[in-house]
Amino acid sequence: MNTHLGNDLPVIRRLSEQVVNRIAAGEVIERPAAALKELVENAIDSGARRIEIRLDHGGIDRIDVRDDGCGMSPDDLLLAVERHCTSKLRDETLVRISTLGFRGEALPSIGAAARLTVMSRQAGADSAWSIRVEGGVVSAPEPCAGAPGTRVLVEDMFFATPARRKFLKSPRVESSHAENVVRRLALSVPHIAFRLEFDDRLILDLPVQDRPARVAAILESGQADGLLEVEGQRGDLKLSGYICAPSVHRATANGQMLLVNGRPVVDPVLRTAVRVAYRNVMEHGRHAVVALSLEIPPEQVDVNVHPAKTELRYADSAAVRALVIGALGRALGTGAGVAGVRPDLLQSRGPSSARIWYPPERDADAADLSARLAEPPAMPRADMGLPPGFSESSLPLAGLPAARKVVPDGVDNPLASESAMAHPLGAAVAQVLGTYIVSQTADGALVLVDQHAAHERLTHEILRQQYMGGEIRAQRLLLPEVVDLPARQVAVLLSFGAALARLGVEIEPFGGTAVLVRAMPALLGKENPGGMLRDLAEELEADDLDSPAQADALDARMDAVIARMACHGSVRAGRKLTHEEMNALLRDMERTPRAGTCSHGRPTWLKLEKADIERMFGRR
Repeated sequence: MNTHLGNDLPVIRRLSEQVVNRIAAGEVIERPAAALKELVENAIDSGARRIEIRLDHGGIDRIDVRDDGCGMSPDDLLLAVERHCTSKLRDETLVRISTLGFRGEALPSIGAAARLTVMSRQAGADSAWSIRVEGGVVSAPEPCAGAPGTRVLVEDMFFATPARRKFLKSPRVESSHAENVVRRLALSVPHIAFRLEFDDRLILDLPVQDRPARVAAILESGQADGLLEVEGQRGDLKLSGYICAPSVHRATANGQMLLVNGRPVVDPVLRTAVRVAYRNVMEHGRHAVVALSLEIPPEQVDVNVHPAKTELRYADSAAVRALVIGALGRALGTGAGVAGVRPDLLQSRGPSSARIWYPPERDADAADLSARLAEPPAMPRADMGLPPGFSESSLPLAGLPAARKVVPDGVDNPLASESAMAHPLGAAVAQVLGTYIVSQTADGALVLVDQHAAHERLTHEILRQQYMGGEIRAQRLLLPEVVDLPARQVAVLLSFGAALARLGVEIEPFGGTAVLVRAMPALLGKENPGGMLRDLAEELEADDLDSPAQADALDARMDAVIARMACHGSVRAGRKLTHEEMNALLRDMERTPRAGTCSHGRPTWLKLEKADIERMFGRR
C-alpha cells in the first residue's frame, strides 16, 4: 500500500554520473590512506622500478605519487578516469587476477571526491599529457611537460563531500595510516625502490632489495636479534616469510604484514591463525611481528569481496589456518639463542605490563637443579590449543644443536673453555643480584638470563610433554595435606578433579571449605600444595568453560594451568647457582622449544652485542 499522501508520489530516476561516483567513492576512498593505496597499486601494476610519494597534512591537503612505469596515452587517460575501465582483466571470469588493481574504480572515485590531476608520458612519446577531474567533472586531456611514467596529484581531499571530510582524523593519525599502507605495499615488491615523505620530512627511502633485507627494513625490528624464517606447504598452499621471536611484540597488529598471492591484505583468517600460533609464548594482549606470504591457487580464493580488496574469502579457510599455525609453530619451536631481544637501554620502554609475582626461594626445600634438568624435554606429539582435527606434523627441533653434557672446566675462570662460549647462549660468567645469569658468547656478546623465567619454561615444557603423553607423573604425599580455600574455589577444583588428576594433582573433599591433597606432580618436588592450589583455583575460576567435560576446550585451556604449576615448580629468583648449574640451564634452554620466553610471554634472555656496549660508552 502506498503511504504517500496526495500527488507527491516517489519517482524512480537515474542518478547523475557525479552522484554515482561520489557514492562509490564512499566505499573505495574512505580516507587519504585508501586513496594512496589505490595510486601506489596502479604504479606497481604499471611496471615501475621506482615510486616516490609525498603527502601534505596527512594527505588531506595533497597526495603526490610519481612512478617510472609504462605511462598512458591521451586516450588511455580519458578511459582511466571513467568507472569500470581497466587494462588489468584479461577475461571476465574474475578468477585469475594477477594484478593488485582490477575493478577500475580508483581514479573515478578519487576524482569524484577531490581535485585529481593525472600526468603521464609513454616511453618514446613526444610529450606528456595531463587530465583533470574535480568533483566528478572531467576536463579534456592537454599536453604538458613530464618525464616518462605517471604522476598523480590529489588535492583538497573530500572537498566535494564535506560530510566525509569532517570524519577525518588529525594529520598525524592520517599520516600513520598512510605510512602503514606504503610499508605493506613495499614489502610485496622488494624489486621496486620506494621513497616516502610527509610534509618534506623523509620517512622511508628503500632501494631495490632482496626479500630478507626488505622485510628487515619494513618490520623495523631493531630490538630483535635476528628473524625466524618460516616455510610451510599443505597441498597447493605454500607459506613463506619471516617472523620475530615472541619476545618482540607490539600493542597493535600493525606489525603484521600479510600477503596473499603478492597482495597485501588485512585478513581475519590469517590474523587469527597468527594469534593462535603465538598464544602460548606471548604476553596476553600483545601482538606478534610477522611478514608472511601465502601462495594459493587463484581458483581457491576470492579477492573481489570488498572494494578495498584487503579482505578475502577462501575455499578452505581451515586448511589455510592449519598451514599458518603449523608453520609458525615449527619456527617458534626453536630453543633459546636463535632469536631474541637486544635491549634499548638508552630509551624508556614506556609503560610496562603488570609485574609478575614469583614465589620466594625456600633454601630448605630447594631441589638440586641438575637433577631437575637431567632429562631434557622433547617436543609433544601435539600442540595444545590447536583447533580440533589439526593434522599438521608435530613441531620438531629441526636444525637445533644436539644436547651436550656440560662438563666443569676444572679451573677458576669458567670462560677458559672456548667450546662453552661457542654455544648460542655462551658460557656462564657469573650470577648477579641472585637472579640473573651473565654469560659471554664466542663473538664477544653478553647474554643476560632470568634464571626463574628460563627454568619456568623448561618445567612448563616437561609438564606439557607428560600431559600430552597421557598423564603427568604424580608423587603421593607421605602425609596428605589439608588446604583451606573459599567454598567457591573448592567447588571449582573438585569439579575439575579428573582433569587435575591428569596433571598429577590428586584431591578429594575434606569439609565445606577444604580439600585434601594426596599427590602432587613429581617434577615439582616438595612444592607447597597450598599456594599452588590457590593459583590453580583462580585460573580455573576465571575460565569460561561451561563444563569440565568439554574435552577439546579443556585441553586448549589446561596449558594455562600447567603454566601456573611451572611457575611454582621452577628455581626461584634469589637461589645461588654454581657455574655447572648455570651452564646446565643455558644448554637446556638452547634445546628446549619456545625457551625464548617464559610461560607468561616475557623474554627469558637478552643480548648485548659488542657494538651495543660501545655505543653505550660513547665509543661509537
